[in-house]
Amino acid sequence: MEYWFAEQEARLRNLPSTKRYLYEKIDWSARCLGILGARGTGKTTMMLQYLASYPPGTEKVLYVSVDHPRFQSLSLHDFGRQFHEYGGRILLLDEVHKYPLWAAHLKTLYDSCPELKIIFSGSSVLQIQDQNADLSRRAVMYCLHGLSFREFLYFEQGEYFQALPLGNLLQEHAAHARKINAGIRPLEHFKNYLQYGYYPFFLEGKEVYSIKLANVINHVLETDLPQSRRIDLRQISKLKKLLAFLALSAPSRVNIQKLSAGTEISRPKIYEYIESLYQARVLNLVRDGKSGYKILSKPDKIYLENPNLSHTLTDKTHVGTLRETFFVNQLLNAHTHQPSQFEQPVKTADKGDFLVNEEFTFEVGGKNKGNGQIKGIDNAFIAADEIETGFGPKIPLWLFGFLY
Repeated sequence: MEYWFAEQEARLRNLPSTKRYLYEKIDWSARCLGILGARGTGKTTMMLQYLASYPPGTEKVLYVSVDHPRFQSLSLHDFGRQFHEYGGRILLLDEVHKYPLWAAHLKTLYDSCPELKIIFSGSSVLQIQDQNADLSRRAVMYCLHGLSFREFLYFEQGEYFQALPLGNLLQEHAAHARKINAGIRPLEHFKNYLQYGYYPFFLEGKEVYSIKLANVINHVLETDLPQSRRIDLRQISKLKKLLAFLALSAPSRVNIQKLSAGTEISRPKIYEYIESLYQARVLNLVRDGKSGYKILSKPDKIYLENPNLSHTLTDKTHVGTLRETFFVNQLLNAHTHQPSQFEQPVKTADKGDFLVNEEFTFEVGGKNKGNGQIKGIDNAFIAADEIETGFGPKIPLWLFGFLY
């Protein structure tokens, strides 16, 4: 155990004090909890920050990265049991999906050591989903998304603002915008956020951000998907073509025949691949919701999960697509702190672009966007880019980055 405690101390050095939005929402008292999220969103830092809340030198709390080469020859269950027998009370397991049959090990450990609290993280959402059934009655699961625009301003500029509930934002958007503009000029930083502000590793160097993000994409496509969904490696180049196609496209309803022709993926397979990319947090899918959620059904609209992916995949991003990608991303993230593939807070609307929470209709566009598409609709708003403050139903697009 001495080795792992020494590793832990090394990890705690130079730990940032700034916490992600999810930290305060987690019930850290739960006996077993999991933190899921895409690679690079800050799960490891969050776990170490929780560990740092205990007195230095305590041997009752231990952090281990399961993908450490030294851990590969150990039994996860036996390691946890030994830690518990030596007086351990809280075991933090990072990158747990790297361990074969990890869920069965944690289930047995949970049942056999009732005084042991288990906190685990996983960045391969696909592999977590595949084994989560064994822990469904025991673990409380949370989903950590990328940085909101609000968090980005705090991380980069040191300007802290409270998150705004959607209802309050809609009712008092002009007052909120004036207050924020008094402290910082958000439009000055919004384009930077769309290009490199979603993943916290932008703090490690903006000049290598795109390279690191490309590595994240490649790992999902070349490792996670083949391992979890048995996707033939020969299909990976077609999936990359699909992502580039979406990055270049103007916002529109999904045309499966056009997607199939443009990517050389058969129509039956393209439904399967789109669903897998959605579950891997590479895509966001928006459906009309009239017939409920159906796996492998055709979504009305498909977006890359966040705007940074678009900038990494192409230099010819479509401004309309970027705007809608940002809007969908921030609304979905704000309403899904606990993972559930059946939650559909954002849907396509009969009039306007989106229906949110079955209540609010939104049209997304530039600063000159009129209200023709939403005229006569109750609770209808325009999310307009390139404006500092709004008036009436017109709200600055960037302000929706303050929802979480």
